[in-house]
Amino acid sequence: MLDTGLAGRTVLITGSAQGLGAALVRAFLDEGAYLAALDIDETANRELAAALDPSGARILPVRADLSDPGAIAAACEEIQAWRPVDVLVNNAARPLAKTLWEITPEEWDEVFAVNLRAVFLLTRALAAGMCERGFGRIVNMASIAGQTPRPTGAAYGTAKAGLLALTRVFAAELAPYGVTVNAVAPAMIDTPMVRSVGPDTLAALTAQVPLGRIATPEEVARVAVFLASRESFVTGATYDVNGGALMR
Repeated sequence: MLDTGLAGRTVLITGSAQGLGAALVRAFLDEGAYLAALDIDETANRELAAALDPSGARILPVRADLSDPGAIAAACEEIQAWRPVDVLVNNAARPLAKTLWEITPEEWDEVFAVNLRAVFLLTRALAAGMCERGFGRIVNMASIAGQTPRPTGAAYGTAKAGLLALTRVFAAELAPYGVTVNAVAPAMIDTPMVRSVGPDTLAALTAQVPLGRIATPEEVARVAVFLASRESFVTGATYDVNGGALMR
């Protein structure tokens, strides 16, 4: 069994309130970590924290709008006053499915603010402490949308492609300090949002996956846990969790 070394570590997960984010919170909690759970949906985030950690000792729910640099700075201050962050999982995302002609400049900027700029700001704010302590793990939740061109994916896909590039740059800069930076690129994940497309559309999309089904949030979360573990000698990599939808 993998000894992750995460017991007693502090993990910040963005987009924590539901779907993959909630699965990530559960997975790291199971490893004995402390969780700073950050989401814009304060009610859902607090409800999840209360359900998983009734004592309130191991999960700190934090509300922040990741499109606002000031809110990011304030959230980082609050979290680090609680506990120094050892692991950052950049999971929050702003999806957008519109054609090239439909996207407004404001929507383009918002997608990039949440999916890319927020990752830059959070990493810069928290990596300094990791470097000082000689240990840190950063896991960026990317997407197959950043690896393959898809109609209606101009903003979201381009932002996720930028995230993959940023992952490698940060990995090169932080490696000398014992901090690793990696990305996980899922395809579709079995969440209520994905199920909402309807059974016919879901069946058509699932048929494109060689393994014949979509991933569970727990399967994706376990990859993030591995990359965050002390046993991981991996940095600058992208782990594809897509059931064979993209083979490289």
